[in-house]
Amino acid sequence: MKKLLVVALCFVAMTSCGQVKKNKKDNAASQKVSTVEAYGSKITTDGAVSINQLATLMGDKTELNNLKIYGNIEECCSKKGCWMKVKDGKMESPVRVSFKDYAFFVPLNSAGKKVVMEGKAFVKETSVDDLRHYAEDAGKSKEEIEKITEPKRELLFEATGIELKK
Repeated sequence: MKKLLVVALCFVAMTSCGQVKKNKKDNAASQKVSTVEAYGSKITTDGAVSINQLATLMGDKTELNNLKIYGNIEECCSKKGCWMKVKDGKMESPVRVSFKDYAFFVPLNSAGKKVVMEGKAFVKETSVDDLRHYAEDAGKSKEEIEKITEPKRELLFEATGIELKK
């Protein structure tokens, strides 16, 4: 009888150890870090074009909706992540990207990451006050901010959803 009890206990101990090992493997698999971070509305990246083609796509239009574009984040708001500047390739200047209805933000350390965005592109005149505000958010010096004295007509993008690639 004692032998049977010892064998049963050994069997229980062996099978439970196997289960612990399996659970550790499952936990490790579930802790793998995703290479994509999504913000805002869910998007797909199918059909996205480089942001350096945006001006060509716009032509003489003042607004284009339902665009999917990709590029590299050059800079983002250092206070909240409420805007970013994106460019790709040899673009002369980046495009400032805001987020629809101020509904989401990007991490403050997003500069240098690749991004795919869906939303609308539009042309707008940005006021001196807004330009100075963006310069302040970007950490520009007081002297640089004071040099901003005229509004700027610029191509902008309003994203409804984005995917950051690590």
